[in-house]
Amino acid sequence: MIGGGITLCVIAWGYLVYAAIDFGTAARGGSSSAWLFMGLACLGAIACLFVGLLLLARMMRALGVTSPPSSPSSPDAPPRPVGGKRAAR
Repeated sequence: MIGGGITLCVIAWGYLVYAAIDFGTAARGGSSSAWLFMGLACLGAIACLFVGLLLLARMMRALGVTSPPSSPSSPDAPPRPVGGKRAAR
């Protein structure tokens, strides 16, 4: 499920990057509406890459490659000094 989402995001990202390059070429050739489409394709490519990287991180966590970050209130965390940084000096 997650692997399919990652694949779909990477394919969509590649298509949108290609489309942004094509729209950019058309925009430099004089088509004023191509600037808007190039901007939308760039934003879509950014969103696809971001979602793909989030899904990749989730898959790595599910496979056990990475571990969740420890919160300061977890039992494994070292105790915080009372009074903050200045009091610890």
